[in-house]
Order: sequence, then structure tokens, then C-alpha cells
Amino acid sequence: MTIKIIVFILLSALITATISGIFGMAGGLIFMGVIASFMGVAEAMVIHGAVQSISNSYRAYLLKNHVRWDVFFKICIGSIPTLAVLLLFSFVPSKGVLFLVLGLLPILLWLPLSWISLDVQKPHHAIFLGFCVTGLNLVAGVAGPALDMFFIKTKMPRHEIVATKAIVMFASHLMKIFYFGIPMLMAANLSAQVPNLPPLWFFAASIPLIMLGTFTGTRILNRMSNVGFRSYTKYLVSMIGVVYIFKGVTLLGWV
Repeated sequence: MTIKIIVFILLSALITATISGIFGMAGGLIFMGVIASFMGVAEAMVIHGAVQSISNSYRAYLLKNHVRWDVFFKICIGSIPTLAVLLLFSFVPSKGVLFLVLGLLPILLWLPLSWISLDVQKPHHAIFLGFCVTGLNLVAGVAGPALDMFFIKTKMPRHEIVATKAIVMFASHLMKIFYFGIPMLMAANLSAQVPNLPPLWFFAASIPLIMLGTFTGTRILNRMSNVGFRSYTKYLVSMIGVVYIFKGVTLLGWV
């Protein structure tokens, strides 16, 4: 991996951390597409998980007084069966499948609210969310639009929404690092340098950039209304989705 690519990814991490600080999910969607364009799926998943875990953990810290821990622990319970099934089959998506699923995810945001009766504050809905978000996070690398479906009809204010989603995605990204990282290390015979991964200084450099972006995004969030917050999120991720669908079908050889 060249220095130019590493610098480009670092700048992408800064920009997408700012976007995530505002919208809670769009940044991860963009960043996954950027890094998957330069490396294999497993490597992209590990890097995305490492960078996004920093972003989400810092965002959760900034909004720590707004995290709904009762919701978080129920989501964790629901993630267990999905993780077990994927581990059983050692599933790793192709790059075409990854981009296609990334592109299709924003469709969920356009479903009429009358069709959706999901509320993450309800215990059985939170458990079902854990089942869904784990599967999507290990197939596409992100699960923001699906996550949002469970918050659309909740009465939680925007700060609780962003804070709770941040801690959920932090845990999901850690899971992703272990799911893809451990087999990759084993395949490399536990060597000190894993092929196609950036050097350690990349991860060190990404920390202040992500913290800066997250802090900036959170400040912008404070200036937004609840209505504007939901509207902007839907349109932003939908535009990104169109690009990813085209890339996915191209990689799969469908066009």
C-alpha cells in the first residue's frame, strides 16, 4: 500500500468521522466503500472495524450521559445466534456482494413509516435488532440504515439515538475485527506484518483525526433540529447507495 493511498484513507477517516458525528451512520457507509476499493474484503473489514470503533467509542464518550444501556444489552443478546451461524460456515463475502449489500441498505430508510412498527425500546425488538445488525455488519461491514429502522418510531431524542447507536456499532466493529482478523492472522502464520494492511503508524495517526472529526460532527449535531436530522440522513445515504449498487453489479459481472 503506497503512502498516497494511506494518506487518502486517513483524510477519508477524518471526513467520514465528521459525517458520522452528525448523522450517526453515513460516515461508516462511505468509509467502507473507500477502503474496500483499495484492498481485499477481509483487510477492509479489519481496517474499517478498527477506525470506526475509535470513531464510535469517542462519539459514545462525548454523549455518554445519553447512552441507553438497557437497550444496548438486549441488542447484545440478539447478536449471539447470528454470530454463531456465520462462524459455523466461515462466511466471507465477495467484493461484489459487499458493495451490492452496501448499496441496497439505504432502501430501508424509504419504507413508509406506516409499514414499520419497530421500536428499539421494546425488549423483543432490541433483541431482533441485535440479530439483524450483526449479520449485516459481518456481510457488508455496516448496518446503519437497518439500525435506524428500529429508532424511527422511538420517542428517544436525537442525542440518545446517536449515543446508543454509537455504542452498539462500537461493539459490532470489535466483533468484526475478531471475526475477520483472527483467520487472517492464522493464514499469515501469525507473522508480524499481515499482507495488504497499512503500517501501525496509520492506526496511530487515525486516532486524533477521528477524534477531531467526531468532535466537530457532534458540535454540528447540537445545532440541528430532530426533523432536519432525520431528513438529511435519508437523502445522504440514498445517494451513496446508488453509487454502491452500480459498483456491486459491475463487480459481479451483471452489467
